[in-house]
Amino acid sequence: MIRVGIIGASGYTGAELLRIASQHPDYEVVVATGDTQAGILAASLYPSLAVTYPNLVFTEFDLAAVEGLDLVFLGLPHEASMELAPQLVGRVGCVVDLSAAYRLKDASLYPTWYGFEHDQPELLAEAVYGLPELFRSQLKGARLIATPGCHVTAAGLALQPLVDQGIINTTGVIVNNATGISGAGRALKHSSMFCTVDENYEAYGLIDHRHTPEIEQVVGAQVLFTPHLAPMNRGIFSTCYARPADGVKVTTESLLATLARTYANEPFVVVRPTPPATKATLGTNAVHLSARYDARTGAVVVLCALDNLAKGASGGAVQAANVALGLPETAGLATVGLYP
Repeated sequence: MIRVGIIGASGYTGAELLRIASQHPDYEVVVATGDTQAGILAASLYPSLAVTYPNLVFTEFDLAAVEGLDLVFLGLPHEASMELAPQLVGRVGCVVDLSAAYRLKDASLYPTWYGFEHDQPELLAEAVYGLPELFRSQLKGARLIATPGCHVTAAGLALQPLVDQGIINTTGVIVNNATGISGAGRALKHSSMFCTVDENYEAYGLIDHRHTPEIEQVVGAQVLFTPHLAPMNRGIFSTCYARPADGVKVTTESLLATLARTYANEPFVVVRPTPPATKATLGTNAVHLSARYDARTGAVVVLCALDNLAKGASGGAVQAANVALGLPETAGLATVGLYP
């Protein structure tokens, strides 16, 4: 068995990791920390965990308790992860960080987009970006994995193949994403209260959302990114717009064919002519893609739907960890969504 520690297990991504670990044939959770919830029964905070984890109690972090584990997930704020990761890399088999602390390869971007200096150039260079569909070969044997942002997973899988194959221009790309409220985390705040979110749809992070440079890094293009908060618990729906590259003839059929070829052997990616929907991916690691070319305006449109807590966070983290540890990539990860 793979002995697993989850640091920050009391947040939404931590609870999702516990859910996925419970159905993983090779994972055994031996440590689950949650400093703000230390001493609290996990099933009291999340009754959904009661059957599998009836006696699990969140603990305070203790380095000695996780040293020597095969796999440790970090579900912490960015700076907290950056402080802790150097203490873990080399002392555990693999560290999978769900924050943005090691996502951006250019350290100079952190003060502008995240408000802190990155002072670990060696670890930043070593960290492997945890999107197996694009970086699988680099993930094998990785000691430190940077799990992608949920918005980035959707936009990256939608656009990167078209950029990589020279089909669309690398300037003027627009990404409009709608996200469920769970992306804001478990902390109580006015913007995530029921009366604020219910029957409401609004944009946020205009022009300067911190996922912008990460999207550009993965896609390889200049991107104008606008996220929107939708009145749903889970989900990311990404609508991406671009222009065909000079001299490239594009049709809806050719776009769909390119995506289908790119992801033909990917266990979690579906390319269909019909528009995707977030509910089809609920609780799964699945990614649903479609595309259109509008001859009237000359615009390429690529659509992507996924579950922001699963493939967009904890599911993607487990998928990347499976690759790093040489396990079956699909282990523990669902592909059939809950419906209705």
